[in-house]
Amino acid sequence: MIELCFLGTGGSVATAERDNTAFFIKKKDVFFLVDCPGGVFQKIKKFNVDPRLVSAILVTHIHPDHIYGLPSLVHSLMMDEVLIRLYGSTESVQLCKNLLDLFNLREKKVKMRIEFIALDAGDSFELEESIKCTSLKVPHSPSSLAFHFRFDEEEKDLLYSGDTPCDPSLFQYAAEKDYLIHDCSAPSRFFEEYPFLKAMHTHSLELGQYSQECGIQCLIPCHFFGELGFSNQDIEKEIRKNYTGKLIIPEDFERISL
Repeated sequence: MIELCFLGTGGSVATAERDNTAFFIKKKDVFFLVDCPGGVFQKIKKFNVDPRLVSAILVTHIHPDHIYGLPSLVHSLMMDEVLIRLYGSTESVQLCKNLLDLFNLREKKVKMRIEFIALDAGDSFELEESIKCTSLKVPHSPSSLAFHFRFDEEEKDLLYSGDTPCDPSLFQYAAEKDYLIHDCSAPSRFFEEYPFLKAMHTHSLELGQYSQECGIQCLIPCHFFGELGFSNQDIEKEIRKNYTGKLIIPEDFERISL
């Protein structure tokens, strides 16, 4: 069984209900983390998972709300002889190295080690046996990547957009995929009020439209701008104007079986 475990579902500004978006994927004894904001060590433990078992971190881009928890995670593991592979764009990998060096967390006294792996768009690699991943470019920032996970044994596909405006090429790639986790920062009315958001993020109306057109089996919106004061019902109402597939609007610390 594959489990998707949300450590956070919110945007760049945390609220009382939602922290910055991050999640880990669990398959039997395999755990890998997607983005690394905030107190991930403690949050992983809330799922009754030992953080020392995390084998990989995938970084979507270098904005603070996606990487600022990395030094804390490494510091918490510094006395453990564990190895974690960190994947991201060249820009993301370099910034993560610099961030750890600020706290001297790559010195010999730190037993925990990170293997840094820089990716280009279109690179494919194996996270674990029967779990493959492909990186895809998205237009949120120069460092941004989306990730497509393929679980061969279960014959399931999961695509995570990271932060991004609606990108037709990404949705063309996503056609008929089992699961899509996608930026859904706010209802469309806020994008009219703040037009600059259109170049950076996706609103719920267009997410429903694109997802319906490309035949997504199960849509999981996330990265909600909770500080703008809208509800899950607002998001669901707009998505459902067009999308008829399975819809899961996750909360922080929600566990979803794929």
